[in-house]
Amino acid sequence: MPFLRLDAGYLLALAVIFLFALPFHELAHAWVAERLGDPTPRRAGRVTLNPMAHLDPIGALMLVLAGFGWARPVPVNPLYLRYGPRVGMALVGGAGPAANLLLAGLGILVYRAAPEPLLATPLAFAFLRDWIFINVGLAVFNMLPLPPLDGFRVLQGLLPPDMAYAYARLEAYGPLPLLLFLILDRQLGLLSSILQPVYRLVSLLMRF
Repeated sequence: MPFLRLDAGYLLALAVIFLFALPFHELAHAWVAERLGDPTPRRAGRVTLNPMAHLDPIGALMLVLAGFGWARPVPVNPLYLRYGPRVGMALVGGAGPAANLLLAGLGILVYRAAPEPLLATPLAFAFLRDWIFINVGLAVFNMLPLPPLDGFRVLQGLLPPDMAYAYARLEAYGPLPLLLFLILDRQLGLLSSILQPVYRLVSLLMRF
């Protein structure tokens, strides 16, 4: 889907993403961490839907410019987590993308249940379509298995302990692996090759 668009439906969808979907993503991380025994997110004031508690200006700008972005990470102490730090962090990490898929799924249900006259309204149609696709895009992007994204934590939890330990060394390079991926992506279209079949599936679900 194209980015840097100025149509009203897309801009409305972006506004609701900023004010609700990104905070909901981070709230999911915080809520799961708290359920697993970590008081850190509550102490940091992150078990909330208040967008000001979660939004990251650079991540928000990237969402506008590139179609993917991020919010301010929720602080989590892995030592508190039930099931151990590795599995616990995988559960916390997976909660954010799962929240975006939940929002996209709700959007699909609304789209399919909406009366035809409503979908014939350009603003309503564009908003629902972009709400669905942006949330799916955020879920897929955040599940890339690179630090500091959620997929890095999820893959660590799925790998055998010795492989997870070796893989964890990537974290020492900070966001560099992700930056290298994004640079390569501009030349090779790696992210698009992942997103296109996902978007086709979503389009089928919207029409099914």
